[in-house]
Amino acid sequence: MTSPSPSGRAGPVAGRASARHGWVHALVTVLAGLLAMGVVAALGLWAAGAADLPDGAFVPVVAATMVTAVGGTVELTGSAGDLADTRAGLTVIPLSVTLTGALVIAWGFLRPLRHRAVAGAAELAGWAGRVAVLWLLALIGLTLAARHTFDISLGDDLLGELGDLFGASPEVGFTTDVPLSVFVGVVWLAGVLVLALLVAPGAPLPGGLLRFQASVRPAAWAMVAMLLAWVAVGVVIALVVAATRGDAAETFAVILLGMPNLMWLGLTIGLGATWNGRVEGPFGLPMPHVLDEVLRTPDVAELNLRTLSEHDGRVWWLLVADVVLLLAAAFVMAARSPARIRAWQHAVHMAVALVLTVFMICLVGRISAYFGLSILGIGDLGGGLSGRLFLRPKLWGAVGLAVPWGLVTGFAGALLARHVRRRGEVRPETGG
Repeated sequence: MTSPSPSGRAGPVAGRASARHGWVHALVTVLAGLLAMGVVAALGLWAAGAADLPDGAFVPVVAATMVTAVGGTVELTGSAGDLADTRAGLTVIPLSVTLTGALVIAWGFLRPLRHRAVAGAAELAGWAGRVAVLWLLALIGLTLAARHTFDISLGDDLLGELGDLFGASPEVGFTTDVPLSVFVGVVWLAGVLVLALLVAPGAPLPGGLLRFQASVRPAAWAMVAMLLAWVAVGVVIALVVAATRGDAAETFAVILLGMPNLMWLGLTIGLGATWNGRVEGPFGLPMPHVLDEVLRTPDVAELNLRTLSEHDGRVWWLLVADVVLLLAAAFVMAARSPARIRAWQHAVHMAVALVLTVFMICLVGRISAYFGLSILGIGDLGGGLSGRLFLRPKLWGAVGLAVPWGLVTGFAGALLARHVRRRGEVRPETGG
C-alpha cells in the first residue's frame, strides 16, 4: 500500500516504492517460471538419455525444449556435403514443461492480487505488462541459446562407405525462429494470465467484467481441475508401472516431458474422437506400446477406441474415466455457481467449456517429426537414417462430440448438485 500525501493522494516516494516492488515481484515470477520449466525439462531429457548427446548439446537442447513448450518454433538443420542431402523437421509441444511453467507463472501473477474482489483494468494491465516485458527478455535469451550443431555417424553399411568415399560428413543441429518464437511465447503468456484470472476463485476482476464471472469462472475452474486430474491419474499409473515392470528412466521421461500429451489424448479418445497418424523408422513414441502398434502400419492409421481395443481391451477404461471425471467436473461447476443458474444453463456452460477444452487439446497435441539422409540418392526416407512420425486429430469430429458430452454431463452434474448449498441460496428455516 502507498502512504497518502497531505493532500490525500499517494505521494511520489510511495508510488515509486510500489512500482519498484511490482517490478521485483514480476522478476521473481518470471524467474520462478523459467527455473521450474528448466528443471522439469532437464530432468526429463536426462531420463530420456539426452545427457549423452555429443559436443555439449544438452544445455541447448534444454533451452530448445523450453522454447517449444511455450509454442516456439525450433528448426532442425543438416548438412552432409555437396553430394548428400538431409531433410528434417519437428513439431511437438512437451506439455509437462508447458503445464509446469503455466502453473508457476499463474501463481506468481495472482499472489499480489489475492484477498481482493475488484481491481481496475489499468492496474491489472500494468501488473501483466511488467511480467510480459521481463518474459519477453527471457524469451529472447532462450531462443538465442537454443541452437547447436553436432556430427553424426553414418555407420558401417553402404551409406558409411559412400560417406567416406565422397567426404560427406553429416552434421545435424537445430536453431530457432527468434521473432516467431518470441511472438508466440508472449501470446502464450497472455493466455496463461487471462486463464489465471478466469479460473482462480479469489482473483479480482475489473468491475465491468464481474457480471460474467458467475457463468465463466466455475466452468473454467472445472475444466482446469479436470485436466489436472487426468494428469495426476496418469502420473500414478506411470509410477505403478515403473515400480512393477521396470523401465524407470523411460517412465520418468514420459512423466516429465509428455504426460499431459498422453493423458489428454486419452481424454479425447474416450469421448469417441479419432486421431490419424503413422510411425515409420526408428521413432519411439513416449506412449504405451499399444499406440505404437496401431500407428506402425504401411498406411495412415486411425487411433480411436475401436482400433485400440483390437490390441488391448483395457482402453475402454478411457470411456469410464471420461464419464467419471466429466460428471465430477460438472458437479463441481454447478456447486460453485450461484443458485439462480438453472440446470439447462449449467448444461450449456459445460458444453461450451468442454468444446473449448477439446479444441485446445487438438491444437497442442499434434505431433510431426521426420528426418532423412541420402547420399547419391541412396538412403532417403525408408533407410536406417530416416524416419517419420505424425499424429493429428480429426478436429471437427472431436469438437462435435464434445457438445453432447458437455450437455449431458452438465445437466446431470446440476441435478447431483441440487442439495449442495450454493452462493445466493436462501433456505427456509425449519421449526424445532
